Amino acid sequence: MTERTLRVVPVDGSPQAVAGLAGALDAAISGAGPAVLPVSAAAPALAEAGPPAQTVPADVAVVVATSGSTGEPKHVALTAEALRASALATEARLGGPGRWLLTLPAEHVAGIQVLLRAVLAGAEPVVQDVREGFRPAGFARATGRFPHGARRYTSLVPTQLARILDDDDDGAARHALAGYGAVLVGGAALDAGLRERAEDAGVTVVTTYGMSETCGGCVYDGVPLDGVTVGIEPTGPDPADTDPDTGRVVLGGPTLAAGYLPAGYLPDGHLAAPDGESAAFSGGVFRTGDLGRWRAGRLTVLGRVDDMVNTGGEKVAPAAVERALLTVPGVRGACAVGLPDPEWGQVVAAMVVADEPYGAREDAGPDDDALRSAVRAAEGRAAVPRLLVRAERIPERGIGKPDRATVARVLEGVRAT
Repeated sequence: MTERTLRVVPVDGSPQAVAGLAGALDAAISGAGPAVLPVSAAAPALAEAGPPAQTVPADVAVVVATSGSTGEPKHVALTAEALRASALATEARLGGPGRWLLTLPAEHVAGIQVLLRAVLAGAEPVVQDVREGFRPAGFARATGRFPHGARRYTSLVPTQLARILDDDDDGAARHALAGYGAVLVGGAALDAGLRERAEDAGVTVVTTYGMSETCGGCVYDGVPLDGVTVGIEPTGPDPADTDPDTGRVVLGGPTLAAGYLPAGYLPDGHLAAPDGESAAFSGGVFRTGDLGRWRAGRLTVLGRVDDMVNTGGEKVAPAAVERALLTVPGVRGACAVGLPDPEWGQVVAAMVVADEPYGAREDAGPDDDALRSAVRAAEGRAAVPRLLVRAERIPERGIGKPDRATVARVLEGVRAT
């Protein structure tokens, strides 16, 4: 079996480092250069440790390091064919080729895809320097580097979108964002209120769902990209007791990864999965860890299967609780988790970020009754949070994903006091 070298490419968020990565990706996709493993230069231990294998099967072009939601390191092997299929399907869904702006960490699959879409479209990407973090003013300046009249696209996480909309400087970033042909928003759930604010500002928002194992986003606004398949598998022991439209999300199609790359791979070239992941890739599909509902050709992601809260025998999806909380005026962020309880097994608890801290003024709000009422009306009594805690921000991991483990520890600590 033919092989190719795997090259580690550290990136630090600077345009210069990203340009080097873009060139390496171009060579990897065309077959002219080694396969590429992008890593953050801010994590020197990873960058210095070297790749999980010195060579990979010849059809693997990019390896993405990811811990998913489990914290267990994995290396996802992506073929040139799958990456091309993803880029071309995105271009078709968005209505044609355009110029791309990178605002995301280039070592994550969403950032890699922005660079590859630009490379395959034959147009050099514009890169926002994020070494000091994402800044709306920097976004506006980077947008200004596009040629006049160019159709442009970008990809953001919800936190970045909120920062642009909240920017009170001179409105330059909001004005710049409204000029994009499409703004892909993924990495975490986009609440309806934030989307409505963006669209009111003239922003063309497209929500994306996917992961490293599917070359990034493969379902846009609930509809799979061309060729992508969506299936639902029951999560309970008895499929007859479950809603046939709701269960574990199973994805397939041309954007699927080749598998996981451990320290070595099997002699026949089949990639082996880390412990506990051997069933994730089988039968030409990827079994995600997400709970979803598939109806009328549209996917609604309800949260992680492992995040489900079982309270008094009723299952509650934390993402549904969060969506209900975010409908309350003044709520800017929410994260719901399950806490152990001797009577109910688990109870729902939530961390909430509001425009102003509750109690800062007599008319500040919303109060706890309003929050609980919103959840009760939307999801029923079992979903109502027994504990509500206000915070200045929701802890995050990765790019925009809520850190539920940290939220749970904080809420448990509050409950214990």
